[in-house]
Amino acid sequence: MPASDNTASCLWGANRSTPTSFDAIVVGAGPAGTSAALGLARKGARVALLERGEYPGAKNMFGGMMAYSPVPEFLVPGFWERAPWERAVTKRTLSVISPGSSTSLIFQADSDSERPSVGAGSTSDRSLTGFTLYRPLFDRWYADQAVARGVTLLPGCRADGLVKTHGEVRGVRVNGGDDFIEAPLVIAADGTLSLLAKQAGLHDGFKVQHLALGVRALFLLSEDEINTRFGLTGREGATQEFLGCTDGVRGGGFIYTQSDAVSVGLVVHLDSLKEKGIAPYDLLERIIATPPAATFLRGAKLVEYSAHLLPEAGLHMVPRLSDDGLLVVGDAAGLCYTNGLIQEGMNLAMTSGLAAAEVAADALADGNVSAGRLAEYHRQLKRSFVLRDLRTFGRAIGFMKGDRLFTTYPRIAGKLLEDLYRSDGKPKVKIARLARQAVKGEVSLRQMAGDAWRGGRGYL
Repeated sequence: MPASDNTASCLWGANRSTPTSFDAIVVGAGPAGTSAALGLARKGARVALLERGEYPGAKNMFGGMMAYSPVPEFLVPGFWERAPWERAVTKRTLSVISPGSSTSLIFQADSDSERPSVGAGSTSDRSLTGFTLYRPLFDRWYADQAVARGVTLLPGCRADGLVKTHGEVRGVRVNGGDDFIEAPLVIAADGTLSLLAKQAGLHDGFKVQHLALGVRALFLLSEDEINTRFGLTGREGATQEFLGCTDGVRGGGFIYTQSDAVSVGLVVHLDSLKEKGIAPYDLLERIIATPPAATFLRGAKLVEYSAHLLPEAGLHMVPRLSDDGLLVVGDAAGLCYTNGLIQEGMNLAMTSGLAAAEVAADALADGNVSAGRLAEYHRQLKRSFVLRDLRTFGRAIGFMKGDRLFTTYPRIAGKLLEDLYRSDGKPKVKIARLARQAVKGEVSLRQMAGDAWRGGRGYL
């Protein structure tokens, strides 16, 4: 981390000049926490940003993609020109894997004359589907922008719990000792299981069916090789998602292109993984060793494994978002969702961080950080896309709890298309008959009708 007067050790004994009293404390220097700290600093608040890792991003696992959001550019003017994003995604592929074959749906953004060069990093690239990132680099850079605005960054600082006097928040206790940092308001951005939110009684722990496990491997591959293998030019990027590749475990796989590396991983429902009794890294190794992943990774060098818990239950997992002197943002607030085709998290996290900062700044100015005053944060999220999107795809999450989506239907799709394209000198038959043959013995018409009904309610 570049040297700065606003970056200090969390060990007070090693740095007695570090202030221990602030207007607000943000716990967690991921995208949500840093956005909250930046938002507060813009309002003139004295903010401490705590990060348990050696530096922001050191503890983060991330597959690699962020959808466009206006929030970071509001907080950091010129953000999309300055931020260390890896590639602008112009190509997205969804592949359904079955034994011996795969079926893919490809979205390719046009490279017409009206679209500026992706390599230019123009803000007009917002029309693309997103940007790939390397979180250890991106989070560190983003936290530097907060430091430049006056935020005091405290790396190596683990928050062990809230400190209260007569029911009022006084700050947080750190690093397992008697030290604590003082502030009348705390914003918890401390991840999926959020110790601070649980301690405050905002949630009583999460069930295993509410959680997913993301596992990722990072492979080094030259920029030229990535462009050749994925059909890209300049800083264009590609993503590929896989369905049916997880040996019956509910979930899917992914490949994301970065500048000179490729992220390969999977996101699986934790209860299904436990039920099947498959080790997550064994499952990832199987994906890496089979097409199409193996084809893309030929000759690449494995340099990193990582894993991370994700909130996957949508609105069912969103806790109460405020208490006296406390707001909860990002993954700590369960603000992440998937509908099977896309997964959203970082843009929701940043938006929630900014919303929390604006409410917190007004509350501090009024001298009223009560739960009732801070409840405005929840109302702001309801008016934004954040809770609306979770509500829109709320039923899709339930639909994905069915095993057939990850096992039976990929097999049916592979069998149907294999028969459709087969040329063996025999007379062709109509597609309806091929479909009946593919379905036979796999799923009943009643089961298909039920799945179609649930799927329709989730997506249409």
